[in-house]
Amino acid sequence: MAENINQTAVTITTRVLFCGLTFPSSLEYTKQYLLPYPFIQVDAMAFDKVPDDIANYDICVVRGMKLDANVISLARQMKLIVQFGVGLEGMEKAFQERMLGVPTGETLYGKTVFIVGYGNIGKDLAVRLRPFGVKLLATRRRWHSKSALDLSKQDNGNIKDDLIDEKGGNECLYEFANQADIVVTCATLTSETVGMVNAKFLSSMKKGAFLVNVARGGLLDYEAVKASLECGHLGGLGTDVAWFEPFDPADPIIQHPKVLITPHVAGVTEISHRNTAKVIGDCALHLNNGDPFISIEIVN
Repeated sequence: MAENINQTAVTITTRVLFCGLTFPSSLEYTKQYLLPYPFIQVDAMAFDKVPDDIANYDICVVRGMKLDANVISLARQMKLIVQFGVGLEGMEKAFQERMLGVPTGETLYGKTVFIVGYGNIGKDLAVRLRPFGVKLLATRRRWHSKSALDLSKQDNGNIKDDLIDEKGGNECLYEFANQADIVVTCATLTSETVGMVNAKFLSSMKKGAFLVNVARGGLLDYEAVKASLECGHLGGLGTDVAWFEPFDPADPIIQHPKVLITPHVAGVTEISHRNTAKVIGDCALHLNNGDPFISIEIVN
């Protein structure tokens, strides 16, 4: 029997049939949208029941089912056929495992992201993350308190922090790591920061949280990260740098199923090369004129 969504006393003038019980959210969203219109009936039924009842419907929403000529010939009052997810009927493995309509990943919306090292790269990352509806936390070595007024004074206006929801210095590392769903390391590698993402830091993170390293491999303690992945505490690692380069493809961290590593070439773009050319040109001009190197950014 069909699942009758709108059971009202009014006259039904249009009937919509969802073929199949996969993608349940599509049915629920349609139900919610049409709730103010009781004269439209929305039903859902299993594939094997469709041929018996399709003649009674005006609109058919196909969800992973092939409507062959025989079935279509039975749809005597059909005015519209909608294919929900073109091509999904060919996904035999998904059908067998009943995985259709199951989310394959997580969304950034509503997540808390902790940027470790809020310099120029951290700031640009925050600009890109903000439209996704995330809460942003950030630490910066020069920030020694959570006071927005104090932080702006400490930076002399060089780094805009109005994108960040909560800010702090290194004393906030573990507190912020505990709040975050995603931790992104953007800090410069120095004698003070080498291995800063250690066992203590990782254990302070939420179970299942993700770690992304876009800075230098040495910021992460290799053994601590390996252990956290193997025990399942760390939800995943994304990185475009390694501890040892060239890295060993057989490295157990790189081979781990919850690790994604990409080449460190995000800066190899036209705009990056143009900006680099400008820096070089400005340096040449300052040097030629005997001027001090001011307003020129030099990154490690």
